[in-house]
Amino acid sequence: MATILLSIKPEFVERIFDGVKKFEFRKSIANKNIDKIVIYSSAPVMQVVGEVQVYGVLNDAPEQLWQKTKNAAGITREFFDSYFAGRRVAYAYILGDVVRYDVPKCLSDFGVRAAPQGFVYLD
Repeated sequence: MATILLSIKPEFVERIFDGVKKFEFRKSIANKNIDKIVIYSSAPVMQVVGEVQVYGVLNDAPEQLWQKTKNAAGITREFFDSYFAGRRVAYAYILGDVVRYDVPKCLSDFGVRAAPQGFVYLD
């Protein structure tokens, strides 16, 4: 199992911490089995703010994935449709237990120089 660091918009980070967003949607996923996501909150926060356990990955046609996840998606249908426009396959990490760091950390604390466009493996 592996850990990845993901850049996530601050509004979505807060929904993860609040327990409203139980899925992290992605156009592509890591090749390794992921058991933890370290959360980098993108601009304007620009800090590593916590981590979340990953219980699995869903993949399906966008419409079917929305039907499976909509009750805990933490995003609007409009945002989902826009994000996956033109895609035949959509992915979602199934999120579990969340830890918010008491003190946010820098990317350099994880050996990372710049915020990843997609993700970066940490181990």
